[in-house]
Amino acid sequence: MKFAHLALALATALSEAGPALAQAPYPAKAVTLVVPFPPGGGTDTGARLIAQKLSERWGQPVIVENKPGAAGIVGADHAAKAKPDGYTLFMGNIGTQSINPSLYKKLPYNPDTAFAPVALVAELPLVLVVNPKVEAKSPADVIALAKARPGDVTYSTSGNGGSMHLAAALFENEAGIKMMHVPYKGGGPAIQDLIAGHVNVSFATILETASYIRGGRLQALAVTSEKRSPALPDVPTVAESAVPGFNSISWIGLLAPAGTPQPVINKVAGDIRAILETPEVRDRLIAQGATPVASSPAEFKALIETDRARYAKIIIEKGITADQ
Repeated sequence: MKFAHLALALATALSEAGPALAQAPYPAKAVTLVVPFPPGGGTDTGARLIAQKLSERWGQPVIVENKPGAAGIVGADHAAKAKPDGYTLFMGNIGTQSINPSLYKKLPYNPDTAFAPVALVAELPLVLVVNPKVEAKSPADVIALAKARPGDVTYSTSGNGGSMHLAAALFENEAGIKMMHVPYKGGGPAIQDLIAGHVNVSFATILETASYIRGGRLQALAVTSEKRSPALPDVPTVAESAVPGFNSISWIGLLAPAGTPQPVINKVAGDIRAILETPEVRDRLIAQGATPVASSPAEFKALIETDRARYAKIIIEKGITADQ
């Protein structure tokens, strides 16, 4: 009987301790934030700011780990196959989550099931810029030039299938025009040749072009987001000035490996929202050409799916491939 009572007491103690053990505070150790691009770009810059603020909020290190290669596929694969315990997070963007699944015939992970969306962090509107010598003061002028000389108006991009390319392709489709694509190996060279006058037009990030716009070396005609960018408040949107409904932006957002516990996902999403509401973080992101936008996991998932469908259509219609 004594052994029976002892066993019962032990079982009761364990059952009472179970919920406490299961509800151990997260995070209890360092968290790794995987960035699938080299240091210095928009995704990496945003990730480092978020990592710093999460670390301050959690009292645990949040370590940025850059895993570049193959348009973000190397880093995405690494994060997708990490243990789904909340201690590996992934800073994806529109390319990794919504473009690559259509641009590449085969990925080393299933893009439909590999990740659990956590929260959108920021939208990264592009800006339609021209060399000041181009006779265009608005998107409508660019459309008129392209219609008058089909295929003669040239646009530079960071390469096939990137956000710069797809924004221009979407602009062509919705405006009913044809321009000549001139791909480069990166956004930097694409902008430098635009400044030099070797090409006419580009859809580029505000981060890459703001200093040139301020210095008069490029002229900003419109931003590609639904609303005006806080970084360029006097520049209209493409939608309000020429192509109603036009919307083609990049974005960055936090994801976790599929199977990560929902309470952990909800906590991280809530903390991201709180961080983005602070004036310091908002101002720093806006200064980088980003628009802070927190979301719920469900809202972020819907955005990924909407953009994937939008760009899949463009990629198929235009016959865009990664190595074209």
